[in-house]
Amino acid sequence: MSEIFRNRADAGKQLAAVLERYAGRNDVVVLALPLGGVPVGYEVARILRCPLDVLLVRKLGAPHNPELAMGAIATGDALYLNESVLRAVPVSEEQILDAIARERIELHRRESAYRGQQPPAAVEGKTVIVVDDGMATGSTMHAALNALRTRGPKRIVVAVPVCPAGAEARFESIADDFVCVMQPDWFMGIGQFYADFTQTSDEEVRTCLAATQDWQQNATSGDNGGVRAASPEGGTA
Repeated sequence: MSEIFRNRADAGKQLAAVLERYAGRNDVVVLALPLGGVPVGYEVARILRCPLDVLLVRKLGAPHNPELAMGAIATGDALYLNESVLRAVPVSEEQILDAIARERIELHRRESAYRGQQPPAAVEGKTVIVVDDGMATGSTMHAALNALRTRGPKRIVVAVPVCPAGAEARFESIADDFVCVMQPDWFMGIGQFYADFTQTSDEEVRTCLAATQDWQQNATSGDNGGVRAASPEGGTA
C-alpha cells in the first residue's frame, strides 16, 4: 500500500478492500458525504455491489454563534439536537425552528441538485456504510451519524481512507464499526495523503449517482456480464 492515494477513486478501491466483509449483501447501503466523499463512496458501492446515495448534512448554528452546532439535519428529514449545547446556550424554541426551516431549504435544494426526483435511499433496518474522503476533526461525520441514527438503521459503519491515529475513539458511542485504510501519527490535513485532491464538482456527484443507478438496474435485470463500469475519475473501474 502506498503512503498516498492517487486520487479519490484509488482511495475508494483501497477502502472497499478493507470492507470486503460487507460485499454482496442485500442489507447494506453506502451513504457518501458530498462533495469529496461521493467518488470514494462510488467505488466502495460498485465493488461491494450495493446501493449508493448521498448523505447531506446541515449544521444548525446557535443564533449568536453560528459556528457552535446546536444540532444538525440530514437527508431524509433526520433531525439531531445537541441537548448539552441547548442547556448551556439560551435558545428559544422559535429560534430552533427558524434554524431548522432555513437549513432545510438549503438541504432540499442540494438534494434536488444531486438526486433530482429520486427519493432518499431506505436505511431503516439496514447496515449503512457512511463514507467520506477522509476525516480531520470528525465534526461533520459526527453530525451526520447523529442525524442518521434517527432514521432507524440497524448498524452504522464509518468508513474513510485516512484519519488521524486514534480517531475511532470519538465514535465508539455512535458507530458500530470504524474502518480506515491509513491512520498516520503525523496528520496535517486530508489533502497531504492524495496525489490529486482536486475539489469534487456538483457535476461529478451527479455523474457518480447516475452511474450507480445504471449498473444497479443492469444487475437487477441480470445484464451485467462482462460490463465494466466507467470510473467517474477516468478509465474503467
